Amino acid sequence: MSWGSSRVSTIATAEWRLWMRSKSAIAALLAVVLIIAATSVLTAVRFTEERQERAHQQEVAEETFLSQPARHPHRMVHYGHYVFRTPPPLAIIDPGVDSVTGQSIFLEGHRQNTAMFADTRASANVGGFQTLSPASVYKVLIPLLLIALGHGVFVREREARTLAPLLAQGVSGVTLYAGKVLALTALSAALLTPMLIMSLIGVASGEAASVSLAVVAAYGAYLLVWSALIVLMSAALRTRGVVLGCLVFVWLSWSLITPRLAVASASAAEPSPGKLETDYQLKADLRKLGDGHNAADPAFNALKANLLAEYDVDSVEELPINFRGAVAQASEADLTEVMNEYAERRMALEIRQSHHANGFGWLSPTLAVSAASRHLAGVDLETHHRFLREAEAVRFDFVQGLNKSHVEELSYADDIHRNQSAEASRRARISPENWSVLNEFRFQPATADERFGAAKAPISMLTVWLTTLIAVGVFASRRLKP
Repeated sequence: MSWGSSRVSTIATAEWRLWMRSKSAIAALLAVVLIIAATSVLTAVRFTEERQERAHQQEVAEETFLSQPARHPHRMVHYGHYVFRTPPPLAIIDPGVDSVTGQSIFLEGHRQNTAMFADTRASANVGGFQTLSPASVYKVLIPLLLIALGHGVFVREREARTLAPLLAQGVSGVTLYAGKVLALTALSAALLTPMLIMSLIGVASGEAASVSLAVVAAYGAYLLVWSALIVLMSAALRTRGVVLGCLVFVWLSWSLITPRLAVASASAAEPSPGKLETDYQLKADLRKLGDGHNAADPAFNALKANLLAEYDVDSVEELPINFRGAVAQASEADLTEVMNEYAERRMALEIRQSHHANGFGWLSPTLAVSAASRHLAGVDLETHHRFLREAEAVRFDFVQGLNKSHVEELSYADDIHRNQSAEASRRARISPENWSVLNEFRFQPATADERFGAAKAPISMLTVWLTTLIAVGVFASRRLKP
């Protein structure tokens, strides 16, 4: 066993020596290393700044809201508030949907606004390659380097007529295959060092060590898939040009073509209605609920009757509460219920589209590692949806808290006469102490267990890809011929 292991390591070492003597190989390796280093440093700096900036802006938004002077409560409903989604620690490796979905939302009464300030517009399902990140470098560029260095590992032996003597000396095809895969795997491991360093930075920033190492392991498995495929093709095909052409075709298919097909297929399988159509239907449904700014709207006659009966009075002026505030409170609850129904339908559709596209990971390990990376790093579509739901919970709570103050802290008489004079306007304001209904918002990634659960399917895809290619490679190497 040790003799076989020694032969495998000797073969791997020989491959490394050949690469180190090649000026073109050294140049390609240095170029990729520089790209990795530059991308890693720039991405780490950018996301560190963004984390700090968004956290700061969140604090500023809360302080600004809470520091407002005495106002009419409904003015504060429309004054609104901002919430920000700070990138998780592992976004320095994979930004995921962060660059395409927006990172802040303006919260106000009667509306559910969309997230704003996305860096680019692209498909959230496949992560996109619009901005160069460490994840995209490892998914797209590193395989090209492995192809450039490894496509000739067996072809070169045939061209130099050294394959037959090696086999005649008792070196098995499986040993040769293992040694050459080991050479590419060792190169991949060395190139993963920057990602490992970034994952440790993520741990220092509060990320779970198990998740950080799992991200590195996923990319390691992905590069091992490429190593196994490259050596397999070099062993199975006879000429250097054919091997290189086939590998480049696979690279184009896995990295560029299949992701685009996945998006197109998801859109066709789960078509989504147009935004204008959806907005029109939503507005039509909301109009049926009545105008919360108009207490005389017939839609609130039942509410009026119930309150008059509950307090045993004959008119809204006699109520011990502010009827206009009660209307605003009831209207917001009804509006939110309808808006949430539309939002949940939209998010469910997006999840179905995402799952459909991720299923193409069985056709492309690039898609499989992309999905695994986003789930593990906490930058997936599901995380963005959770941000939307948590932001909506903050919006509803503070709006209804202000409506409650409208009901209890402001008299109906002062409310309806607030526009008669400056003094009347002043009486229609309530104390800033009522702004404390705003809850602190600090968005956090899902737990490590939840992210591992979400990444189970793409990790399974990578595992199947890896075991299948290695099995086929071993099978082919047993029948290796000069």
